[in-house]
Formats: sequence, structure tokens, C-alpha cells
Amino acid sequence: MPVYLVLALAVLTETIGTTALQASQQFTKLGPSVLVVVAYALSFYLLSITLRTMPVGVVYALWSGLGIILIAGIGYVAFGQRLDFPAIIGMLLIVAGIATINLFSATTTH
Repeated sequence: MPVYLVLALAVLTETIGTTALQASQQFTKLGPSVLVVVAYALSFYLLSITLRTMPVGVVYALWSGLGIILIAGIGYVAFGQRLDFPAIIGMLLIVAGIATINLFSATTTH
């Protein structure tokens, strides 16, 4: 399986886990609480697979940065959480950083 697909699945399962964390209401609801543990475990496993071929700093930057962007979108849609202008600018800078790493860095696998 291509490393970027594995990384994308790691990001997806991490965002599922974080969304379930919000839904668990501080681990007071069993279903979402179990989903948090399962999703994070799977995410970390998938993340470890990417470390076979990519440097940990790059992997973590992509995983956390993409996760932040997805969670912000999910928070807006599912939980009605709004972002102010500086938060949006900050997230755009994260996207710019991810693009820079993927387009110009020699440390990623292309």
C-alpha cells in the first residue's frame, strides 16, 4: 500500500478518534469512548507503518497538520464551533507548510 495512502488513513482514523472524544463527553458515554480508543490505536499503528519510509518529523507534521484542518471542519459542521480570522489564517499557514514539505522537501518520498 502506498505510504501516502497509509498516512491518509492514519489521519482519517485520528480525526474519527478526536470527533468521538468530543462526543464521549469526557468519557461519560461508552460507545464514543470505545471508539476513541480503537480509532487512536489504529491511527498510531498506521502512523508507525509510514515511519518505515518517511522521517518522523515529516510524518508527524503531515499527520498533525492535516488532522487539525479536518477537525476544525468537523467541529464547525458537527458541533457548531466557529473559528475567528486569526485561527483561519493560522490554519492556512499550516496548509502552506504541508504543501511546502510535499512539493519542495527532499526528505519526503515522492
